[in-house]
Amino acid sequence: MVCNRCIMVVQQLFESLEHPPVHISLGEVETAIPLSGEELDLLRTKLVDLGFELIDDARSQLIEKIKTLVIEMIHYRKAEDRKMNYSAYIESGLNKDYTYLSNLFSEVTGTTIEKYIISQKIERVKELLVYDEHTLSEITWELGYSSVAHLSAQFKKVTGLTPGHFRQIGTNKRKPLDQV
Repeated sequence: MVCNRCIMVVQQLFESLEHPPVHISLGEVETAIPLSGEELDLLRTKLVDLGFELIDDARSQLIEKIKTLVIEMIHYRKAEDRKMNYSAYIESGLNKDYTYLSNLFSEVTGTTIEKYIISQKIERVKELLVYDEHTLSEITWELGYSSVAHLSAQFKKVTGLTPGHFRQIGTNKRKPLDQV
């Protein structure tokens, strides 16, 4: 789950299965009563029908939690709340050593956490460019880049376009967050 609408859809699904969540957040659902094997199979099928998946092994759950923390930090936190570096944020959010998390992430996904962070930041830049409400300098500050030149170079390396050119052609080049 990568947005509030995703949370709402998953909550409605659990309620329709008569297992209202006690707690639901990005990537996690907690119910008061465990689901039976049959209910779990039904849930898995219905989640797939909605474009989600049920992640029930510990390693995959940890990877999803890392992704959720990165998405929260980049897409949903205010710029002034992003003072903590990503490794410290992830480490504190999961109470695990960052080196362990980084190695696990690379092993399971085939990419590094750093590359995942960059891809999420670029998607956020694309979003802000398409909305056309902020200057490139404001976007640079909001996403914690050291300079407009650094943001522009990274953006061009990932997309093949300059931010200015992207702003002109924009809307068809964005990806849903769960496909980044």
